[in-house]
Amino acid sequence: MTPSSCTERGFTLLEVLVALAIFAVLAVAVTTASQHVLAQSQGVRERLLASWVADNHLTELGLQAARTPGQRSLEVMFGQHHWTLHESRRLGVGGLLEVHVRVGLAADRQVMHQATGWLGMADAPR
Repeated sequence: MTPSSCTERGFTLLEVLVALAIFAVLAVAVTTASQHVLAQSQGVRERLLASWVADNHLTELGLQAARTPGQRSLEVMFGQHHWTLHESRRLGVGGLLEVHVRVGLAADRQVMHQATGWLGMADAPR
């Protein structure tokens, strides 16, 4: 059998290298995209926890008897994270107390969630 009569043909080294290069580029693109998705999901999780912290705090304030205008900051533990709450209470219309809460991670000074609620004043008739 002579080389000119051979009908079988395989891939050349150049074709194999081009295919490997294409697969390498695709693998890098998939890895980068998956890292971005993981980072985004972590951010969404933290923002969801921050909203729960704010809602829980507003609910706790509604159960307390003392409702006066003022400001305060406090730290709470929720969802295995330390959170900083900045609470601002001011007298609103109709004898209601407007409570504004800003929540962020204690290690980070960035506000992740803000919530506002209205409560009856402590001396207002119920």
